[in-house]
Amino acid sequence: MGSVAAALHERGFKVTGSDENVYPPMSIFLERKGIAFRAGYRAENIPADADVVVIGNVMKRGNPEVEVALNRKLFYLSLPETLKNYFLRGRHNLVVTGTHGKTTTTALLAWIMQKAGRKPGYVIGGLPKNLGQGALLNDSKYFVIEGDEYDSAFFDKRSKFIHYLPELLIVNNIEFDHADIFNNLDEIKLSFRRLINIVPQNGMVLLNGDDPNCVEIAKNCLAQMIEVGFSKNCAERIRDVAHSSKGSRFKVGDETFEIPLIGEFNVRNAAMAATAARFYDVPQTKIDNAFKSFSGIARRQELRGEARGVKVIDDFGHHPTAIAKTLQALRHRYPRQRIWAIFEPRSNTTRRAVFQRQLPDALKFADGVFIAQVAKLEQIPEKERLNPEAVVDAIAKAGHPAFYEKNADVIVDRIMPMLQPKDIVAVFSNGGFDNIHEKLLNRLRS
Repeated sequence: MGSVAAALHERGFKVTGSDENVYPPMSIFLERKGIAFRAGYRAENIPADADVVVIGNVMKRGNPEVEVALNRKLFYLSLPETLKNYFLRGRHNLVVTGTHGKTTTTALLAWIMQKAGRKPGYVIGGLPKNLGQGALLNDSKYFVIEGDEYDSAFFDKRSKFIHYLPELLIVNNIEFDHADIFNNLDEIKLSFRRLINIVPQNGMVLLNGDDPNCVEIAKNCLAQMIEVGFSKNCAERIRDVAHSSKGSRFKVGDETFEIPLIGEFNVRNAAMAATAARFYDVPQTKIDNAFKSFSGIARRQELRGEARGVKVIDDFGHHPTAIAKTLQALRHRYPRQRIWAIFEPRSNTTRRAVFQRQLPDALKFADGVFIAQVAKLEQIPEKERLNPEAVVDAIAKAGHPAFYEKNADVIVDRIMPMLQPKDIVAVFSNGGFDNIHEKLLNRLRS
């Protein structure tokens, strides 16, 4: 929402907005862009002369701003509809989807197109450091967009990506997620089938050929399709992967690439981005230069600071697969250092017991684990809630120190005496987590 607000502002629209909580890095970004925002929802936040009200997909009936928009019969759109109508029509849209890796792959692809002189527009669900913002509208015929399978709005339960008019589509992987809107994996696969069904015949689908779910949903694809992956059946096969503390090196086809990112997920993300760029005739040298100069994304394995020899890393990971792959990647970057994982169950899926069994296996890749209380407990019936204490017990039984503490302050108090120079603390949350990163760094400095 914030990135699109900034792009509309740059087009000349007057843009205001509201959210329940506005926290860094997006709050800082909006302030720099000169966009007025308010914390909390009130009817008077909707201007009297509003032409369009964009309603986010977490808004529900009963929200005072939703109700005033309906009562005043204002013109309202979902965020995906806003993108379709104001940004995407008539362009070559490169849409990046999948349970994991969307933001990184989209940022890599946008950066490649930028370095290749294509001057793409883009919308990315994060803040890429190279690009300086998550959304850009310009006159380029190319548009790179992160496609989310979450629903569009309370009045449109289709996945967001259905609105994005894909010419080139990347499907990175498909797993169960978003337990608040999908009942099972089959419902998620149906949404991806509908997406593939709107790719034109002169378009292109790039598919994770190692993922049976991806292969299954593409069986009736009428567009050109290329499978990308590590297995022998993939037309674009990833080979000769090597990790170091500085990044990763790999081959796709006959070409060798280097990226300053680590882990199998990021290698696949980069391979997808490179293959997509080739579809638009971007030379190998341009792709290579873009990869080597890529600076990463805020909240994706981001080093927030170092004090007394302890590095504090922020990561958006909340799905067990993403947590496990991130911890494995950190092992490549810091092979001889202790890694602590601090996890806040905050997403609509991880607050529930859906991943009760998978979370211990994911977090066991750390040397020590802290888990906070499930966020917004009152919203989840007790029988459906994740049990953090049981997760901690399972990890402890596997021989790893593991602790359950209610909030960020108590976790900082508990971990401080345990930390040693050269330790790595990886914080996993898709929210602000009460600014635990700075709290920990401040305590270390003092």
